[in-house]
Amino acid sequence: MSRAAAARSPVSPHVREKRRRRREEILHAALRAFRDRGYHATTLEDIAGGLGVRSTALYHYFPDKEAILYACHREGLADVHARVADARARHATAGERLAHVIREHVRVMTETLEGSTLAFEVSALDAAHQAEIIAARDRYERALRSIIAQGIADGEFRPVNPKIAAFAILGAINWIARWYRPEGSVHPPALGAQFAEHLVGGLTCR
Repeated sequence: MSRAAAARSPVSPHVREKRRRRREEILHAALRAFRDRGYHATTLEDIAGGLGVRSTALYHYFPDKEAILYACHREGLADVHARVADARARHATAGERLAHVIREHVRVMTETLEGSTLAFEVSALDAAHQAEIIAARDRYERALRSIIAQGIADGEFRPVNPKIAAFAILGAINWIARWYRPEGSVHPPALGAQFAEHLVGGLTCR
């Protein structure tokens, strides 16, 4: 079979799934390296070493380190956006919705993003990717504001500034990356529950 014919051949579901799993492994290895060394100090060799492969193996999936960072951002943001939709579908009150989103955001920070300081590395992206990620973050922040505003309108939350309240919640969760370690004594589900209790409790009418 010629190269052109091989290129046109459909990829089997097994191969697609294998590539998806390998891509996910690369992203998690990168996130662990970013957490331990920082993004700028991490090399492709460091990421490949975490997988026990040569750095050239990564080029089948990503052209460079910035592309890996961009993919990590996109996957993390897609996860939290999906959790907002889940909260709206599953819960009726603003307090329940906000608690759900906070618990899930903490899970994303500690499990999906491996406790990486990814939120602080947007400036490392190129201009187009940076604009895309910032726009997605802004949509997420507006979704939080909407939930908080609903709680205020329903009399469930105190009459606070929704924008400032959302910033306080996001700041608290993003700061997890500065101190969280997987080997620590508090595991993600318990950590998420405690954050939800404290952050939602601070808004609830007493």
